Amino acid sequence: MTASRRSGIWALHTPDRSAKASPADVRRINRSLIFSLLFPDHQYSRAEIGRRTGLSRVAVSDVVNDMLDCGLLRENGQESNSGKGKRGTLLSVDTTRLNIISIDMSQPHLIQGAVTNLLGIPTYRAEAALNAVDHVTIEMITSIIEQLLNHAGDAIGIGIAAPGVVDEEGVVRRSTLFGWEDLDLRSPIEQHFGIRVTVDNDATCAMLTERFFGQGGPNMLFVRISRGIGGAVLIDDVPVIGEYHAGGEIGHISLDPQGPPCACGKRGCLERLISATSLRARMQHASLLERTQILRQAGTYLATALSMPVGLLDMADVCVYGQPDIVNDDFLTAAQRRFDQLTGSSFHTRTIIRRCQCGGDITLRGEALSVLHNYLESL
Repeated sequence: MTASRRSGIWALHTPDRSAKASPADVRRINRSLIFSLLFPDHQYSRAEIGRRTGLSRVAVSDVVNDMLDCGLLRENGQESNSGKGKRGTLLSVDTTRLNIISIDMSQPHLIQGAVTNLLGIPTYRAEAALNAVDHVTIEMITSIIEQLLNHAGDAIGIGIAAPGVVDEEGVVRRSTLFGWEDLDLRSPIEQHFGIRVTVDNDATCAMLTERFFGQGGPNMLFVRISRGIGGAVLIDDVPVIGEYHAGGEIGHISLDPQGPPCACGKRGCLERLISATSLRARMQHASLLERTQILRQAGTYLATALSMPVGLLDMADVCVYGQPDIVNDDFLTAAQRRFDQLTGSSFHTRTIIRRCQCGGDITLRGEALSVLHNYLESL
């Protein structure tokens, strides 16, 4: 996604400044402005939308009427008005008419799917258990989607959140967890169902949920600790994708070249040192004191790996998502201490590392937001 400063994830690809914007471009930009103002749960009248966006009354009315017709917005009664004059009709995001199919492939031994509304809240679920080696085929994903579509009503798109490097064409360039290389997920599924398909990195999806429904601000470094280590970066409300679509892929930074071998071909990668799978294996027969030491070392490893991007980008917020047996007080205290040692200075605001409080649907909801974003762009 590309966007202008502080325009949010709903910002659209805008025409070159030297080129004259077409009416369709202007309409898309206005739609984005209005939707971002109301999302996720604000209510404003047409007049208030005009004041807050700077759009003319005619432009607001034109775009709002289209968004009402297609099911993006709804009217919610009238605004309170203690003075004289006609009260305006309140508008909000409509969560009752349009649905999204969202697939989460980040869970160990499981593919989760859901029908969600426009806020990413699941209304129907389906899942499929995987074998011990997490072998996944496109046919397995298609089967879950078929179950969900029977309960989806008017679905605006299908979203798939996958671990690994995902490009803008929906091709998973590399996923060490599934052993995938250059696997096109989007095209065969899109052709099968005839519905627009979006494929994204799972950590980026989770970060979007933290941004809109958690405690995240417009600038955030997000880390997901599970069977692998995923990362995502948000700057001025724009996800950083990277030149080769691998922005945030911190799991394969080698901290110890003599450490344990990694599936990527290197040794001592962060994923091999602090993934939930690796840590639980080390703690399985450890004493309480030994488990505490293992988690403190893991927190120190993470802060060490992140200290340079934190300093380079001047980030003050690091959010970590993971199960409480891993991302607990021992882990976070050690990470915070290491951050303070490595990044503290008179010109850098103290970087705070915190645990993400969003629930188990964090990836499903974030992928639904990505589908919604692409739908708005395509109108």
